[in-house]
Amino acid sequence: MTTSSARSKASAPSKHASSAGTTVPSEKARLVLAGARAVFLANGFSTATTDMIQQAAGVSKSTVYSYYPNKEALFVAVVEAECERFLRAVRKPKFVEEQLADILTAMALAYLEIVLSRDGLALYRMIAAEAPRFPELGRRFYLAGPTAMNHIVAATLEAASSKGELDLGSVGLDSAATLFVNMVRGDAQMQCVMHPDAPASAAQRDRWAKDAVTTFLRAFQRDGHD
Repeated sequence: MTTSSARSKASAPSKHASSAGTTVPSEKARLVLAGARAVFLANGFSTATTDMIQQAAGVSKSTVYSYYPNKEALFVAVVEAECERFLRAVRKPKFVEEQLADILTAMALAYLEIVLSRDGLALYRMIAAEAPRFPELGRRFYLAGPTAMNHIVAATLEAASSKGELDLGSVGLDSAATLFVNMVRGDAQMQCVMHPDAPASAAQRDRWAKDAVTTFLRAFQRDGHD
């Protein structure tokens, strides 16, 4: 079955009406998806089996197949659910500090908490490994993760530029935002991906965030603004 057909079947598990009149997945559908999430994040796509998923979900194999016709469909559903969860997480923090350095530091720390979490790293490894097989999902993950964060940072930089705090010069708003996000995520994510048994401490995350903010502001902050 192709990825597109798996996507269409995976995106519409059985639902029932809620008291508010909206539709929500049935309890068994949620159990199946939760079981698939646990198995995929722990084992990756290739190693995971429907038997493992069925056992993790605590349902029969026929129940699994009644919602998702195959492992590919389950994989699509899990990745899309994780992308939605990621989007909610990166948009949730409200940055109310007045100083630009404080705002950028808070954004960097919030982002690192997500991408360096156990589940965040597991999802990244899984998508990187399976992107050739599921290119559409690879793109969706990129848009929901790095690109979404770039847009959030760009909005902050635009506000700072309009107040005369930053001079982005010929680099431009979008490129400056991308540079900042890459400085925050780059080496931190690489270290954690390559050293799965050595999770980053709060002190390490704080250092990575502050180094990125300091370097970025030295490059783009206007004189006279602290």
